[in-house]
Amino acid sequence: MKTARVLITTSLLLTATSLCLQAQEPQFLTPVHFRGVINDFTPITTGTSPWELHGPWSLTLNGESQTAKFSAALTMELSDFGQSLTNVNAVARSQHTHHITMTSDNVVYNPTDCPPAPVGTPPYTARIEVTGTANIEANGSQAPFGPSPLQVCITGGSQVGFSNITLVFTGASGATGHFGSQAIHGVVRKAD
Repeated sequence: MKTARVLITTSLLLTATSLCLQAQEPQFLTPVHFRGVINDFTPITTGTSPWELHGPWSLTLNGESQTAKFSAALTMELSDFGQSLTNVNAVARSQHTHHITMTSDNVVYNPTDCPPAPVGTPPYTARIEVTGTANIEANGSQAPFGPSPLQVCITGGSQVGFSNITLVFTGASGATGHFGSQAIHGVVRKAD
């Protein structure tokens, strides 16, 4: 009789624990630190060539406070496309840097409004979306176009759950004129 009570009590505890774990928010099942690299081009809007964007980024999620901190350190320069032998130099390429930082309390798991995978590439699933106002510096000073709305999405596939990142500047800010309003792509190198 005593053994039966212990088994019933243990079974009830395991069931309750299982139900509690199922009820937890997705952030408890998701890595909290992400790092990677941005490598992309902007569209050609003016001038002779698109801008190249390269650099590391990081994202930290805080499940308790439902906040996120994002940062990226990007180099930007005009690409070889459209350059000639006479204008391939530092002045013609207009190399500069951008530090982008954002603290957000708008974190969405399994979002539906992240950019899809580009046409002709394998599909991916949006896992995390962070939106807010990003502070943007240019060459160590406030960028002339100031803070801007930014959407950051972490996506992945069936083999690698967290593999891609997209950045999208939105709104009527000058950042969309500088970076474009298209998705800027990168890779997730580490998720822990």
